[in-house]
Amino acid sequence: MATQYEITGASAKGIAASVERGVVEGALAPGTALPPVRRLAERLGVSPGTVATAYKELRRRGIVVTQGRGGTVVAPTPAVASRRPPPVPEGVRDLAGGHPDPAFLPAVLPTARLSPGVRSHRAQPRLAGLEELTRAWYERDGVPAEHLTFAHGALDCVARLLSVELRPGDAVAMEDPGYHHLLDLVPALGLRSVPVAVDDEGIRPDALRAALRAGARALICSPRGQNPYGGWFSAGRRDALLGVLGEAGGEVLVIEDDHAADVAGVPLYSLTGGGSGGAGGVGRAGGAAGVGPAGGAGGVADGPARWAQVRTVSKHLGTDLRWGALACDRTTLARHDGRMLLTSGWVSHVLQETVARLMTDPETQALVAAARSAYARRREALLAALSARGIAAHGASGMNVWVPVRDEAAVVNGLRTRGWWVAAGARFRLAAGAGVRVTTAGLGEADAEVLAGDLAGVLGEAQATYGG
Repeated sequence: MATQYEITGASAKGIAASVERGVVEGALAPGTALPPVRRLAERLGVSPGTVATAYKELRRRGIVVTQGRGGTVVAPTPAVASRRPPPVPEGVRDLAGGHPDPAFLPAVLPTARLSPGVRSHRAQPRLAGLEELTRAWYERDGVPAEHLTFAHGALDCVARLLSVELRPGDAVAMEDPGYHHLLDLVPALGLRSVPVAVDDEGIRPDALRAALRAGARALICSPRGQNPYGGWFSAGRRDALLGVLGEAGGEVLVIEDDHAADVAGVPLYSLTGGGSGGAGGVGRAGGAAGVGPAGGAGGVADGPARWAQVRTVSKHLGTDLRWGALACDRTTLARHDGRMLLTSGWVSHVLQETVARLMTDPETQALVAAARSAYARRREALLAALSARGIAAHGASGMNVWVPVRDEAAVVNGLRTRGWWVAAGARFRLAAGAGVRVTTAGLGEADAEVLAGDLAGVLGEAQATYGG
């Protein structure tokens, strides 16, 4: 073992607890090899079957993985220790966080009222006004919104959907590279991640077909603003993916994460069976939330039988507004709300009223429109500056740019010395090649030229070091 941590225990439960404690404390880092079963059994004075049972339980819970001849190692994303990003060093520009530009977020939230008296919020979990606004928000983009509900953000919603649909050991098709918190969530639920490669049009049909043949029972994907790669579904890609899903016979739950709906900067071509719609903002005061510009080429008649699209407001209204919307089929709605009824019960009505007021506030919606335009210009400015220097990069929509590199650590550290802090791609990858993610939401167009020049210098230094 690479560390001096001593695993203890006289039972499978005790051994598993000892390994988990080492992971939690950081003594057993991701990738650390655990002792072979027989060697650890001899040292602890237990049977090999006892150690094997402990390792099996740790695998089931997403704490360790087995790598064939490589033995059992601590998982890259152990379920008991979420990968928090490293702290931003002093004196550098933070382009690693994936956050919106605060200049485009409302500075003051509208006043909300506490619910009068005592009543059962479980009996009436959603405010009628916000439900109407949310339905129009979805219908603006052609997403069927007959059945919808609310949740405490996207991850809360996805976790609940997976927990009621799947069982430990089931496989989930995941974008690769993909959103790191989702990559952490799936193994934490005891599920297996099956990587699905992405390109500038989102997940690739051939990769999705391979994942479904490998037994994936659910798919999590982003139709636009994909994080970190920036891909978005074209009409043709959407149709091709629906064809692949059709081959699976309708047994797969499709979860779309449209987290950047109002600031992705591109139209939506959804797998939900709805049409295509605009990339505009939600409604104005006194009107329905559905006045964005239209776009695209009509609807799709047949979407998957089981589907859900999750939306949040954190990217365009405020990162602390932990509210999410879910449009889905009837069965998915019943299962999601049935589980929620038994746990948190409902989303705070104070939070719901705050979101509704922001959705209908003209000044806030003007900020959203300005953000959408600015984010597109800033993203495209960096892509153009990198292209002019012969550096390949990806960022067709959203707030991030993905730059393939050979050595992530060398690039991150090299840019740090030049005053920039970007995210190493390891947090976002399953089987994809190395890269770094640059959040462009707060990067001025003039700064893009400076950053591109510095990145070119860092890559040139790395090439001189490694050759070729």
